[in-house]
Amino acid sequence: MNKLRVIAIIPARYASTRFPAKPLAMLGGKMVVERVYEQVKRAIDKVVVATDDERIYNAVLSFGGEVVMTSSEHRSGTDRCAEAYEKLGCEADIILNIQGDEPFIAPEQIETLIACFEREEIDIATLVKPFSSEDNIEALENPNSPKVVINEAGEAIYFSRSIVPYLRGVERSEWLKCHTFYKHIGIYAFRAKSIKEVTTLPQSPLEKAESLEQLRWLESGYKIGVGVTDIETVGIDTPEDLERAEQFLSKQ
Repeated sequence: MNKLRVIAIIPARYASTRFPAKPLAMLGGKMVVERVYEQVKRAIDKVVVATDDERIYNAVLSFGGEVVMTSSEHRSGTDRCAEAYEKLGCEADIILNIQGDEPFIAPEQIETLIACFEREEIDIATLVKPFSSEDNIEALENPNSPKVVINEAGEAIYFSRSIVPYLRGVERSEWLKCHTFYKHIGIYAFRAKSIKEVTTLPQSPLEKAESLEQLRWLESGYKIGVGVTDIETVGIDTPEDLERAEQFLSKQ
């Protein structure tokens, strides 16, 4: 595993619907994209930001980061990562797709992700965090926090914005005490061959239903390995999330 060539790519776009200019937002005196870059750099030597916006491009250069311009037509961060990898012109075994709104991603989480590829049959890897029995049912019901069902081999069976599985005969208020539910952390790793392939797949029925691109991969037969982490992260999707991230940072 130590011989695997790994490149981490951080897709970062300016025109986010819920939080425009999010990568350039300030968090504890640094830009969000800068904090993500620094965290990933602690674990991976080759880290590149992929963007479609000159403002983000110049911002990354300003803090000494490596960056590549990509098309503004991409439907997903995965598509952007695939183009960036092609433009870089270097060979890698594993491509990490690290979301540009995860400023607290830990090196241990990245190592857990890469370790999924110890099994040769794994095409793609991602991370989950168990919901705690102390979480409230509202956290479990949140459609912006996808849930993952995992088989005994540590592979994803399904991703959903709904609560899966449904616990029949159990009061909803007791669900978190009676079963381990897994929250998806939207960080992926791909074998180089796989990232090229999945970007050519048409949208699938389940993907359209749930608006989760990973369902397209499952429907097409790709094996998604799942690494489990107990490390809490604070993703930033909205300005309110940025406020929570500031509070989280102040406690570190």
